[in-house]
Amino acid sequence: MYRCVDCGRHHPERVSTPYRCDCGGAFRFADPPRPQGPPGPRVLDRDAGLWAFGLLPVEPAVTLGEGWTPLVTGDDRGVTYKLEGLSPTASFKDRGAAVTVSQASALGVDRVLEDSSGNAGAAVAAYAAAAGIDAEIFVPADAKAGKLRAIERTGVELRRIEGSRQDVTDACVAAVESEKQDAWYASHAWQPAFVEGTATVAYEIAAQRGWSVPDAVVTPLGHGTLFLGLSLGFQRLRAAGWTDRVPRLYGAQAAGVAPVVADRHGETAAAGANDLADGIQIRDPARRREIDAALDATGGDVVAIDRETTTAEHRRLGRQGLHVEPTCAVAPAALDLLRDRGAIAPDEEVVVPLTGHGLAT
Repeated sequence: MYRCVDCGRHHPERVSTPYRCDCGGAFRFADPPRPQGPPGPRVLDRDAGLWAFGLLPVEPAVTLGEGWTPLVTGDDRGVTYKLEGLSPTASFKDRGAAVTVSQASALGVDRVLEDSSGNAGAAVAAYAAAAGIDAEIFVPADAKAGKLRAIERTGVELRRIEGSRQDVTDACVAAVESEKQDAWYASHAWQPAFVEGTATVAYEIAAQRGWSVPDAVVTPLGHGTLFLGLSLGFQRLRAAGWTDRVPRLYGAQAAGVAPVVADRHGETAAAGANDLADGIQIRDPARRREIDAALDATGGDVVAIDRETTTAEHRRLGRQGLHVEPTCAVAPAALDLLRDRGAIAPDEEVVVPLTGHGLAT
């Protein structure tokens, strides 16, 4: 059963259930699995991947070995990186895609549609192919060639849409609504299973740190699928007593396309340009209220990073042997800015997920 995060109304888990509530709100699972047993060290079967924690609301109908990406010590900035680019299709979106396509399989879905700037589309395409489910992926016409090739290699239908990122979403939603019973919207922004998948990043960080959590986590922020997964996961672990606190969560948006920054800190703080961070060019995040609630609940914040700063940070990461796509670079760049402002103290422990591999560009 799904529950609308805005009005609280319940909806059945069916193929025919709309991707969002009549009120416009997004869904979460109404009664997801909760952590069981006493807190403390636990022996986990890492071969079970994302399902090792017993906290996902669907059975693993499809998996490509995603999850358990390493934590590595960064440079002298007092940061630990979680290398999500080592996922099967080279981004953290594999986590959400594995759970979402498993949900689609459980519902008996024959065909899924998704809109994406690249990484989510590649992930959904790959997992749909592995599950034997037809897929059609809508992407910007000017999406990076490497990402388009990754999608095309799976054999799914690829639809290039001219215009803005929102135009891509609008075209995909229109196709979903026109096809009715013949297509299921496997949206990384809207499907609750996707957020459950990204919550496993929080579970893994805690487990890899001996069931402790860092003081802060900094991540890129577009639709907020990773940001919200981290919030959900850390809150769930704290409520169960598996960990003793929730880290502050910080989001890094692209200057010029930073709606959360603009609302919280004014248009000047959000101004500029950063087309290099193509993975977070989202002007109207689907789960905007949830993003604001997570920022407030954890005591975090959000900042905008421009193209010049992203470029410099991308090069800096490369000189450390970390080959990532440019969107990843906004998070460690944001960490520097947050430390300069005193929001994150020099001695605080920080984890930054590096969300996609450079080969995905």
